[in-house]
Formats: sequence, structure tokens, C-alpha cells
Amino acid sequence: MTVASLAIPGLSRLKVPFFAILASLLLAGCGINVIPTKEEQAKASWSEVLNQYQRRSDLIPNLVETVKGYATQEKDVLTSVIEARAKATAIKVDASTITDPEKFKQFQDAQAQLSGVLGRLLAVTENYPELKSNQNFLALQSQIEGTENRIAVARRDYIQAVQAYNTELKTFPGLLWAMTLYRSYKPMETFTISEQQMQVPKVNFGK
Repeated sequence: MTVASLAIPGLSRLKVPFFAILASLLLAGCGINVIPTKEEQAKASWSEVLNQYQRRSDLIPNLVETVKGYATQEKDVLTSVIEARAKATAIKVDASTITDPEKFKQFQDAQAQLSGVLGRLLAVTENYPELKSNQNFLALQSQIEGTENRIAVARRDYIQAVQAYNTELKTFPGLLWAMTLYRSYKPMETFTISEQQMQVPKVNFGK
């Protein structure tokens, strides 16, 4: 009996699938799936950011109406909040926003403006004791504050996910895949700190 006659029946049919599986494992080990994986993680984090901003936007109309019932004289602040919310919600946002610097900046600036006027609205309510004791207002205030905290967490997670994704596009071996299989994948935008937030608070001990 020759060696050739000892061949296992069907082995030749198994060679192609076997080598295909082996090649897939080797490619996976080289990081071929890292870029799309990190992209999906960043997109998921972006969705959570949008969810939290939408939640805040949904709470604002009820907050404005409640404050209006006790502080109609704060018309300018109330109008500013309504206008800022309308501007923020008018901006169309989707998955492509995070790879478009101009659109991302528009979104970030609009949300920052809304955060600013919303902070002013909550600040002026300190001058109205009856409003501060209103249970509906207290509940809305608590929900707004909770949402702001969740926005901060969602932004942090998004920034970290984008940093990991962008780094993979620029470093070895991800750079090789980005130049070949994933040439259409673009770096994503991330949140920046506004100039107002970067300013050092002024402390006046004379007061």
C-alpha cells in the first residue's frame, strides 16, 4: 500500500475551507476588524449623547411654562431659552455629523448656547420663593440637573470612543488597514471646551 493510498477521503475538499478559516484568523489577529469595531462603538456613544440632549430638550417646554406662571417679568430669559431650544432642535443631526467638522461645530455651539440660557433661567428662579417651593418646578429642576449630569457622562464616553477610533486610523497596524480596506473611513469630531469654560473664575474677597 503506497503513501498516496493512505490519503483520507474528502481531505482535498476540506483544504479550501480550512485555509479560508486559517486566513480569517490570521487577518483577525492582525487587527482587520479593529477599525469598524471602534467606529461602531463611537457611533453608539454618539447616539447616547443625542438621546440625552433630546431628553433635556423635551423637558424645557414644561420648565418654561412653570416658570412663566410665577415669573412673567423674566420675559427676556424665557424668550432666550425658547429661541435657543428652537435653534438647537432645528439642526439636522445624523451619523454623518461626527465626520463633518462644520456640522459638528454648529451642533456643539447650539447646545452650548442652550446650556447657557438654561443656566440663566434656573439662576433667576432663586429670586422667587413661591416658585422654588413649587413641586412641579422642583421635579423639573431635578430632572434637568440629572440630565445635565448624564450629558456630561455621555460626552465623556463619546470623547474616549472617538479618541480610540481616531488613534487606530493613524497608528500601526490600523494605519495599514485605513490605507487599504478602510479608505472611506474618516476621523470623527469630538467636543471641545468653550472659551467661557476655560476662563479662570474671578474671586473677589472684598465683598
